[in-house]
Order: sequence, then C-alpha cells, then structure tokens
Amino acid sequence: MPHAAYGDMKREQVVQALSRHGFEKVPIELPVEVEPGTRRRTALNALKKNGVVELGFRASRSHRTIDLKECRVLTPRLVALVPPLRELLVALLRDGEEAETRVTEADNGIDLEIGVVSDRVSRHAPALARWANRFGIARVTVRGESAVQFAAPVVHFAGVEVEIAPVSFLQPTLRGELFLQEAVQDTMKGAGRIVDLFAGCGTFTLPLAGRARVHAVDSDAASIAALLAAARKAQKLKPVTAEVRDLFRRPLSATELDRYDAAVLDPPRAGAAALAKTLAASKLTRAAYVSCNPESFARDARILGESGWRIESVQPVDQFLWSSHIELVALLGRH
Repeated sequence: MPHAAYGDMKREQVVQALSRHGFEKVPIELPVEVEPGTRRRTALNALKKNGVVELGFRASRSHRTIDLKECRVLTPRLVALVPPLRELLVALLRDGEEAETRVTEADNGIDLEIGVVSDRVSRHAPALARWANRFGIARVTVRGESAVQFAAPVVHFAGVEVEIAPVSFLQPTLRGELFLQEAVQDTMKGAGRIVDLFAGCGTFTLPLAGRARVHAVDSDAASIAALLAAARKAQKLKPVTAEVRDLFRRPLSATELDRYDAAVLDPPRAGAAALAKTLAASKLTRAAYVSCNPESFARDARILGESGWRIESVQPVDQFLWSSHIELVALLGRH
C-alpha cells in the first residue's frame, strides 16, 4: 500500500467513528507514525507438540499458534529473544501444553512473565537463572510470583525512574509515549490541579507533576504503588497523590472532579462512559483524552457533547503498525 494511502486509511478510521456518533466537522490530523521495530512489549503464545515448542502469535480469529520467525514491529531485542525463549520453554512445558508469555523491554533489561506451573519452574530454578543472566532478563515472574530477579525493571517518565510491577501497562512504543506525553502536557498548560484517570504507573502523572499538583487514580494497586514510590524519590515535583479505585464501578463524582482544573483520561479499549457522565455534570472545562479505540472515544465524546463539551482537536497516533488499530489524543473543552 502506498504510504500516503496507508496514512489516509488510518485517519479515516477516526473520521468514521466520530461520524457515526454525530461529529462531522472535527479537526483530525494525519497520524503520527512510529518507526518499525519499536514495539517494546507483547504477549506470545507457546504450544509444545512432539517435543517442539511453537512460539508466536495466534492466527486471526483462531486458536492456532503461528510460530514466529521474524517480526518487523517488535524491537530487535525482543525478536532476538524468541529463539532462546522457545528453547527454554521446551524444558518447562509438557507435551500438548500451552502457555502465554509476556515480554516487556524495560530501560535496564527485559521483564518476562511465563504462564506455566510454578512448582515446575522451581525445579529448573538454577538453569532458569543462568538463562536469564545470559540473555539480559532483569526479572522472570511465573503467574505473578517472582522466580528470578537480577534487577527491578525500570522505565523513565520525564526523567523520573519508575520500578514497574510485573505485566504493568505501558504505551507500546517509546516514541508514541513521548508524543502523547507532550500533547497532554500542552493541553494541561496553566492548570494547577490535575486529576489523571486510569493513570497506570505514571505515564502522564509524573511528567505533569513537574509543574502541577496531580491526583492519580487507577484500579491496579501495584501500578499506583510504583507511581507513588517513584514520586517520593523524585526531585522537584509538585505534590502527587493517588488512590486505587475501579473507575468503571466507582467513577469520580462531579463534586470530586470539581476540585481540579483539568482532567486526563487514558482508559482501556472499553472507554470511560461512566466517567464521561460525571465529567459532563462537573464544572470542569478542559480535558485530554488518550484513546486506543476511536469508537469508544466517540461515544464518550458524544456524552460530553450533550453537556456543552466539544472536541477541539484530534491527533491520531499510529502505534499499531500495519493493523486495524489506531490510537489518538484529543483536546476536549467547554466554553
């Protein structure tokens, strides 16, 4: 596909989603694209058959595992890990057994989570430690329990070091993350008190805390703990507070939202319909919405639109190369 046509196709996904929800004249830019070979986290399925492990992605609409030989989306370091990881799983899996493995390239090594039986891993602990040391694995966890750790995997947000919990949510690429952080910071200029909803381990909280008080909210306790620990160690940040809260079941009320000057939302693919309703009822007039699903974003924007909010700009961000997925960051305002 010609490059220009590819960019138009990705943008059109956002245009059509918004159109279906009644938005016809929204300024939508061409997508910002990340480079190939930059995706830093993924989940791979492993299946052992006749003493051989197939390791890769599932076929579309199927449970069949496609053995991975090359990948032009993942970072070179993750691609290089596939053959030795396949050999490791030969020892850890029984014939006919499947397991999901999750890999994340942190700033100081690879964070690996293996979905196999814990007691079987313990029997191979010395060999697993030697393997991890040889291939630059910072930490190996097995179903949430630490098996090997040479270092706590860390990432940096605006220079602040964060020790990530196993299987933490991160933006899939570093360039995409940096672009989204910059866009959100531009949207939040002048705001003294910001609430960061679906904050994760601090992707937006910590950069914003360089110049504003930020309250971070997320349902994942380990991510919130990592965020707060990082904020305590960091220098020259404004006060950061946080709470563990299920924002689908207990969205912040309009009264709670009224304590802030602006809001950041970065929900999962399902969107944030419950929060959109309380945001619409609040006195807030500015929000940055980061979405990996244009359809749920458009639905939430329509809820806000019924209370006088409008979409001021939409910037698609293509972090999911050569797929049907597109991310976006939008500025929402009410006058």
